[in-house]
Amino acid sequence: HTMVHEQFARFFHGFRRDSHPMAVMVACLGAMSAFYHDSIDIADAQQRNIASFRLIAKVPTLAAMAYKYSIGQPFVFPKNQLDYAANFLHMCFSVPCEEYEINPVFARAMDQIFILHADHEQNASTSTVRLAGSSGANPFACIAAGVACLWGPAHGGANEACLKMLEEIRTIDRIPEFITRTKDKNDPFRLMGFGHRVYKNYDPRAK
Repeated sequence: HTMVHEQFARFFHGFRRDSHPMAVMVACLGAMSAFYHDSIDIADAQQRNIASFRLIAKVPTLAAMAYKYSIGQPFVFPKNQLDYAANFLHMCFSVPCEEYEINPVFARAMDQIFILHADHEQNASTSTVRLAGSSGANPFACIAAGVACLWGPAHGGANEACLKMLEEIRTIDRIPEFITRTKDKNDPFRLMGFGHRVYKNYDPRAK
């Protein structure tokens, strides 16, 4: 189920190269409803299963395609002999003109990131998916709604803010400057990526 319909390649050309990746993912996930008519009937248990398999398998492919499109590189097909995280890295960073060797450290880190994000009970995007599902909407539309919620600055957008902060810091010698700014009550700068609204003392997912 990792490959997507070939017409998705043309679908991407409707976006600007500098489109926000979350906007692209919301559109692509919603569009899956138009491509896979045999798995949108939520009253059919088999169709629900197929929709789940397709979402789990195809979301990394679509995310990698969105990244490749944004940097002007050709899309890379998935390799089913690779594990989930390694396959995602392969689709994001390999190119047709040379061999790409997947760093096992990066693959392990990506695998743990995926697990931590998935294992988070009733967060905002999960609630959004369940709310959309309660209306009888098909699974692809529900997940698209969840991704739209994840885009919010108080949810997944916090991860984006953390990455932007790291880009701004960039070098080790600038760390003291940012620590000082964090402690300055008159400076609006916030140190992103630390603390959690639910897990105040310890994150049980880190075990």
